[in-house]
Amino acid sequence: MPLVPTGQVVAAGPVCAFNVITLEHAEAIVAGAEAAGRPVVLQVSENAVRFHRRLAPVAAATRAVAAAATVDVALHLDHVVSADLWRQAPEHGFGSVMIDASRLPYQENVAATRAAAEFAHAHGLWVEAELGTVGGKDGEPPIDPHAPGARTEPAEAASYVAQTDVDALAVAVGSAHAMTVRDAALDHDLIERLRAAIAVPLVLHGSSGVPDDELRRAVAGGIGKVNIGTALNVALTGSVRRTLDVHPEMVDPRRWLAPAREAMAECVAHFCRVVSGDAAAGAGSGLASTGAVP
Repeated sequence: MPLVPTGQVVAAGPVCAFNVITLEHAEAIVAGAEAAGRPVVLQVSENAVRFHRRLAPVAAATRAVAAAATVDVALHLDHVVSADLWRQAPEHGFGSVMIDASRLPYQENVAATRAAAEFAHAHGLWVEAELGTVGGKDGEPPIDPHAPGARTEPAEAASYVAQTDVDALAVAVGSAHAMTVRDAALDHDLIERLRAAIAVPLVLHGSSGVPDDELRRAVAGGIGKVNIGTALNVALTGSVRRTLDVHPEMVDPRRWLAPAREAMAECVAHFCRVVSGDAAAGAGSGLASTGAVP
């Protein structure tokens, strides 16, 4: 199927967006979305690009997997700090980009995001930005959810969206990146106030650490795009460890990557069903609502 613009997928949401690091990630994400019968966003972060040393190879592989899907798939360039990188998004088939200036002081964040959004919109890209602090990125310690600036303030969010002209806003409401335990408690009152304050879709980062019921409430309260990354890495790594514990003689990576890819696909299908409100999400998934990330 042809790639679908990210804005179109999110507008029809709520939708899950999963991070791609390897080819197996992309294949698992599409397989899981197809099993759930749900559209999906494939995300490539600046960190993943740094791992691969350049954007072109991982973008080409991800785009090829997406184009062969039987469900709607969008491509998103995520957590981009470098202007050089977000300027490459159009030529590599991405339908959207997340401009991450969240670590800058507010006015600098506004200026940087507005400039990036002008370029992106001129090239047909949907633009996401972040306001507030979703901790845990790049190995940094989790942020105290009550610390000044840790939560996204609705009035400031409304002003920020108006000044930057972004199409979606990632908000800090109690989740954190890189969580391997699903015990995050979201501020649902804040989500509803943010939803009332701004017209663009709200994005939840750090969703791997959010229990199923909390995700359902967040979506019902106004979250339109749910970002998931660490959960796939936990599924992949856990599967590889189990396989090699039983078969330490294995040296062919295909033999331990195949079950790992299946484990990621099951994880993707589960999250897609939870976020879409599928009543069958908890049946036979093998995923816990709390405790370790599935």
